Amino acid sequence: MGPKKKSEKLKRLVAVQRHMETMAESELAATTRQRVEVSESMDQVMQAIGSLDPVHRLFAQNYSDRFNRLANADKQLAGMQKLFEMKVLREGVKADRLEANMKEARTEEDREADDNAIYDLVDMQFATPASSKVQGS
Repeated sequence: MGPKKKSEKLKRLVAVQRHMETMAESELAATTRQRVEVSESMDQVMQAIGSLDPVHRLFAQNYSDRFNRLANADKQLAGMQKLFEMKVLREGVKADRLEANMKEARTEEDREADDNAIYDLVDMQFATPASSKVQGS
């Protein structure tokens, strides 16, 4: 059966939210890696365009087209990277908020348990046994 206390439910939600944050971080890392690869490819194409080797001069138009495609890919990846950065922050804030709510719920539950223990103790101190009521009549 699932958790019954509010703090236990929130603890499960915190774990799920932290997992979501980790997934967003993974997506951000993958996008960052792709951007690095595109950047390296752009550098190689620029070196080929600037090369004095006659073979590279024959393919200058192809290199230019490739560089434009790489530049467009870099722009798209930059936009995706920005989105993933915001997603990581958003998921982290959600997890932090849930964790704070969980701690607050746990504190309230502990306080309620302490109050109930005190009430039980008071009841035991002032309760009259049933047998004494019968004998006193």
